[in-house]
Amino acid sequence: MLKLDLQLATVVVDLPSRADLHNWTNLALQPTGLAQQLVELTIRVVDDEESQRLNHMYRGQDKPTNVLSFPFVLPAGITAPELGKYRLLGDLVISAPQVVREAASQEKRLWHHWAHLVIHGTLHLQGYDHSDCPQAMIMEQLETNLLAKLDIPNPYSKDSVHPRSYP
Repeated sequence: MLKLDLQLATVVVDLPSRADLHNWTNLALQPTGLAQQLVELTIRVVDDEESQRLNHMYRGQDKPTNVLSFPFVLPAGITAPELGKYRLLGDLVISAPQVVREAASQEKRLWHHWAHLVIHGTLHLQGYDHSDCPQAMIMEQLETNLLAKLDIPNPYSKDSVHPRSYP
């Protein structure tokens, strides 16, 4: 069971519903079996300024980015039972203006791009990565399979405007 904390800190008004975000997140939890567990995560939807500040602070890149993933790390001296019944997965920070711009420039449906980024970020929270080609191929295939369950085309296909985001 997923507990989704949603924080809206954006002027963009055309956003996915809480139900959409919940469904996309829950879908991304299925491959690891976390969809059947008590899991909590936060999605914070922001504007470019906050995205840029966080991207610079945590990734050294002074520009807004579409999604940032912050996996939860258990503090020293704290045990999991002390945290309550939900497993804390982490936080996603998504720049709404960046999502809108990318969807337009990549000629993708806005909701398809939102779904992709929520799934992508949620996979990161579970330890998936795309820092090298073998890992990227695994993560990309998983994303593609999950998006297909939503009837969303492969965002990495050779017909895509931006087929890959890794070297």
